[in-house]
Amino acid sequence: MNPPPPVTLETERLVLRPFTMDDLDELAGLQAEPSFWWYPFRRGFTVDETRDFLVRTIERRDLDGFAVAAVIERSSGLLAGWAGLAVPHFLPEILPAVEVGWRFGQAFWHRGYATEAGAAWVDHGFFDRGLDEIVSIFEPENEASGAVMARLGFQLDRVIEQPERGVTLHVTRRSRPADGAGGAPA
Repeated sequence: MNPPPPVTLETERLVLRPFTMDDLDELAGLQAEPSFWWYPFRRGFTVDETRDFLVRTIERRDLDGFAVAAVIERSSGLLAGWAGLAVPHFLPEILPAVEVGWRFGQAFWHRGYATEAGAAWVDHGFFDRGLDEIVSIFEPENEASGAVMARLGFQLDRVIEQPERGVTLHVTRRSRPADGAGGAPA
């Protein structure tokens, strides 16, 4: 069975669209920031690592039917980062699962974009893709991401040691709401 075609979602302030290789230069600038990949790598990415990331993202979208997408700030037209649904292949002990995640350039922090984009992808996952559960994963030191997950209604499911990188991860989980309400809970 072929995965569904990639979608573009729109929110009040953001356009969430599939990545293309044309995004390489702008994305490389963001991913070079040490804060972008602080968790888990504690450094920024090189241009080659960003190219590999884009190639993998596009391949995963075509194979899994899920992949993170470019987040474009409507007011400026700038690439602010990425967000979306993806299969967390890096954590096989929780599979099968679909994860919602996000990363933003530092210039776009503290604007509520992670919550806005995350809510749009959670709604899409539950109501357009028919998922029963979505996970979100963070290192406990990354309190900002943990707070976004809490705002989106995710609750701690388990604590896992990720042996490849030697880090503790909190796996949070949210089930599809029975009442049809999505996004960030009131």
